[in-house]
Amino acid sequence: MARSTPGVTRQHLVEAAAQLFAERGFGKTSTADIQRACGLNPGSGALYKHFPSKRALLEEIVQQHLAGISDRSRQAAAVPEAPEEALPVLARLVWDSMRRDRAALRIIFRELEPFPDLLEQMWQGVLGSVYTVATEWIASGVRRGDFQVEDPEATASVLLASLTYYPILDALVGHTPGDVDEEAFLAAWTLQARLSLGLKDR
Repeated sequence: MARSTPGVTRQHLVEAAAQLFAERGFGKTSTADIQRACGLNPGSGALYKHFPSKRALLEEIVQQHLAGISDRSRQAAAVPEAPEEALPVLARLVWDSMRRDRAALRIIFRELEPFPDLLEQMWQGVLGSVYTVATEWIASGVRRGDFQVEDPEATASVLLASLTYYPILDALVGHTPGDVDEEAFLAAWTLQARLSLGLKDR
């Protein structure tokens, strides 16, 4: 029998809910399931001391995911100045960020369709951080004369789409594109990025 656990915090509930939503789906997860996963009595109603509803938990998961994306986007400022060194570092930064939030990825791609407001909030957050940072990085390279790119925004979109597809597919179906090894994929992506950016050899 589940026990009453006074030490269970708001964050414990968020993490348990994220794991259950990712594994079972939002609709198939009850508040009792979440409480049980935290070691609480499933009929105690303890969850409602922190969240008014199951949807409020989903909102918090989205908010925390967006906050993590924003924090890690700011880390991009610390990458090496040389573009040829920065590309693989940036790629790893994106991948590491997404892998830390595998449960959130599954929720975003599988569970947010009935919640268009949360889906739009999620998208605007990604657009305002990841895509904006990538576009500005490319535009700065053009201004310095490192890159030969006519449309930094479109180029950033193409490079990010190809890069993020790898961890997204892995999170959703447990396979990577073509089941290619990640080092081989990263090497190929870096080469294609150099070509897309018109990166000059130093």
